[in-house]
Amino acid sequence: MQQVNRTGKPANKKAMVRNIIIIGLIVALVAAGLIYAYVKKQNRTTWEKISDEKKIVIAMEGDWLPWTYHGDDGKLTGFDYEVGLAVAKKLGVEAQFEECPWDSIFAGIGERYDVCINGVDWTKERAESYILSKPYLYNYPVLIVREGSDIKSFEDLKGKKTANTASSTYAALAESYGATNQPVDDLNQTLQQLSDGRIDATINSADTFKVYKDQHPDCGLVIAATADSANSVVIVMPKDKGDTLAVEINKAIDELLADGTLRDLSIKYFGTDLTIAPAAPTDADEESAPSGTAEEGDNQNTQPTGGDAQ
Repeated sequence: MQQVNRTGKPANKKAMVRNIIIIGLIVALVAAGLIYAYVKKQNRTTWEKISDEKKIVIAMEGDWLPWTYHGDDGKLTGFDYEVGLAVAKKLGVEAQFEECPWDSIFAGIGERYDVCINGVDWTKERAESYILSKPYLYNYPVLIVREGSDIKSFEDLKGKKTANTASSTYAALAESYGATNQPVDDLNQTLQQLSDGRIDATINSADTFKVYKDQHPDCGLVIAATADSANSVVIVMPKDKGDTLAVEINKAIDELLADGTLRDLSIKYFGTDLTIAPAAPTDADEESAPSGTAEEGDNQNTQPTGGDAQ
């Protein structure tokens, strides 16, 4: 029996087929558009992602005073926290901070995080895997011991026990002098173990230890030796998608150096201007320092080697 439509007239099979084809094409086009948008989103550079979303996701520890820590009100603060805010403002986007343990920060760069701003020092190994900004701060690694310790130089670390985060180049530096590193979570834990006599020494930033010593004058810890050249502190970006972002980040750093923002933040949190490489401290008790650091450089990914956060 021939089908009829509501008017009682035979249905137009050609029209029905045409409508089905049109609907199919529309569905296919919509699907293709969605797939294209998804692929395009996945293939965005980090800078395109930041520009599209109007925010930059910044990774930091949140427990390394005065770099990134929580104040008495419980809110995240610190030198690098304010650096992150200042950089985001120069980029014209919002700063979104994500806290995570030091050992897992680098694995998330380019995935969970756009950049890492956390007192990270330049190293050759990092420059091979990430894009590193020009320096925005300089510091010296120091060897920290208990008062009265027989450790007077980095060479004296042979056969001794130290503590730093497992992926830290401070840990690698200690091990290069023959020490056995005991992994820890943060600086406070490190210095507590040293005060308690569970380790013999540790290595960290001179200015970080100064802040700690100012807050804990009776800690019984002192600097035994200081490195003979400063390390460059940089912002870390993903290598495969961060080229344009690096240009914008370096431009922001230049502007923040020029207008005095970084200088003022350094003085606020460290008590001195560390935005230019300082002269190595001289002290009769600091007779030895590790060698192997390069001369200063200011080109992307060509900075002198040194230690990292913790």
